[in-house]
Order: sequence, then C-alpha cells, then structure tokens
Amino acid sequence: MSDDFSVDDVDLAIVEQLRSNGRATNQQIANNLGLTAATVSTRIRRMEDADKLRVVAVSDFSAHGYNVLMELAIEVDGRPASEVAAELAEFPEVFAAHLVTGRYDIDMLVVLRDFSDLPTLLLDKFSKVRGIRSMMPAIAVDVLKYKFDVAPLEARSPQ
Repeated sequence: MSDDFSVDDVDLAIVEQLRSNGRATNQQIANNLGLTAATVSTRIRRMEDADKLRVVAVSDFSAHGYNVLMELAIEVDGRPASEVAAELAEFPEVFAAHLVTGRYDIDMLVVLRDFSDLPTLLLDKFSKVRGIRSMMPAIAVDVLKYKFDVAPLEARSPQ
C-alpha cells in the first residue's frame, strides 16, 4: 500500500474499541460507534493490509506465576551482538531483547517466577552463552506502566 495511507478518526475509534476489548466482534464495535459491521470489517482489513494495525493477544506475565521483572543490560565481546542476542532470545524467561547503542550492546526484559531463580538464570544459563562480557541486572521494584500499544496512532488531517 502507498505511503500516503492515513488513519482517520473512525479508524482511531475502532482501534480504541479493540484496545479496550480485543475480543469485540465487528458488530459490537459497529454498535458502539454507530457504524455497520461491514464498515468496521473493511476498516480493520484496510489498516492490517497497510501494516498500520495488527490484532494480537498479549498474556500478563504475573497471571502465569512470574513475579519478578528484570531488565538485563549485556556487554558483548568476541562475537557479534546480534548472534548473542538471538541466542539469548531463545530462553523462555526472555520476553524482549533489543540491540542497543551506548555502554551495553543488548538490552533485555526478563521474567522469573521467584528471586530464587535468579542465580540459575544468570550463572547456569546466560553465562554459558559465548560472547557475553558482562551483565548488569536491574530488578523492577514497581511497574508504573505496562502497556502494549506498540505505536500511538493519530488521525491525519487531509492535506
């Protein structure tokens, strides 16, 4: 689709409905917005086709027994950071891994069921990954925002 695709107020309203209830049917969304189900369906498909919208399910890590959230900054040496990050991303405890600029090469978000799992994760699992020079863990003591709106959408005025 062309780069001039723009999201309007109707698209934004549909997205907000999906954000508040990802299981809402097109008919429910249509009823809430005063539209037809066909309009809602067409708008969602149009945004998906333009890679402006993807409807996904996100599970809450605490609902699955994970009680520790940790950021882990990793410095790499002797191996491409992309290879190290790809290997680390395979661990089930890692739910986000990023190549970054600055002092460290990789930044990850990791979940653990309990603090007692920390030594096993760092010393028995991650430290076995070749190329890790140092790891700097930072444990989250409070979660102020946990939101998966990947990108804020704004309606564009026609030009």
